[in-house]
Amino acid sequence: MTEESEAPVRSVLVVANPAAGTTSERLTADVLALCAAHAAHVRLHPTAGRGDATSAVRAARAGTGGHPRPDLVVAVGGDGTVHEVVDGLIGAVGTDSGARPALVIVPAGTGNSGYKMLWADRPWQTALRAVFDGPGHGARLHRLDLAHLAETGAKVFLGACSGVIADALRVARHVPQTGRDRYTTAFAEAADAFAPYPGRVTVDRTVLHEGPTVLANVGGGRFRGGRYQVLPHSEPDDGLLDVCVIGSPVDPHEVPELTRRAAHLGLPGVHYGRGRRIVVERLDGVPLCFEYDGNLQPPELGCLTFDVLPGALPVWGAETAVLATTAVEERR
Repeated sequence: MTEESEAPVRSVLVVANPAAGTTSERLTADVLALCAAHAAHVRLHPTAGRGDATSAVRAARAGTGGHPRPDLVVAVGGDGTVHEVVDGLIGAVGTDSGARPALVIVPAGTGNSGYKMLWADRPWQTALRAVFDGPGHGARLHRLDLAHLAETGAKVFLGACSGVIADALRVARHVPQTGRDRYTTAFAEAADAFAPYPGRVTVDRTVLHEGPTVLANVGGGRFRGGRYQVLPHSEPDDGLLDVCVIGSPVDPHEVPELTRRAAHLGLPGVHYGRGRRIVVERLDGVPLCFEYDGNLQPPELGCLTFDVLPGALPVWGAETAVLATTAVEERR
């Protein structure tokens, strides 16, 4: 199902990360079997390391290796795997004019925030069957906005964050748990030890925040770590990027529970905005600790410039009504 068509699926590429946080050989086999029951040609690409998913998707789109170009790409992994698949689907900004296969996510990572944004807590089997059944069966082809990080050229699917959320990914490397509980533990430990940094966030050339900063989160996804509603008002296909800044009036160790319930909005020191260009800066000359799509980045940049790429990604998800109720359900 390419972005230009919602015709029946003929060819499927399954990109599976065997090192993802909650994956297994059984899961991959079940995904392949379900795809094979609906499509004439199904091919598996198990990833071999960082960047391999991107290369595989680009090669598949080009039709190399004697395989038909996929109508559908199924990403089996976590948010990092999805990021690489998206990178392969989109190509270089301003140079990619070919038809894109649509994306489907099967959650097999730690937080799986991208899947939750699109499907809430629906079982992946139900979601994937609905995709093959087509519109009117509980699934819809969305065209989601992405963020383009001007300093590096990266395309961001879920979101980018400086501060304590990024630091939690560093801590998570040493946490023995799996799934969302691993990130929950890491977030709490990182928040207890975190010191705000001097920062500034600008939205379409207007300063939203300047001063001590606990975190600045930019993107389209409502959730981080699968549980934390940092951007609860975000609509990922409205042509704008959302940003939430939490400043020093909020104690860092309170951030995990506040964002889990979306109770941070309206508090002193919390600023929320929306725009087409968002700039996040650290003002003391020290590089920012930041991540995007669950990938901790090297501390090399002191300024991050995000521009929206409206409707850039065709991806299957639940109907809008389901997405709109997710944040409300989480607060109960």
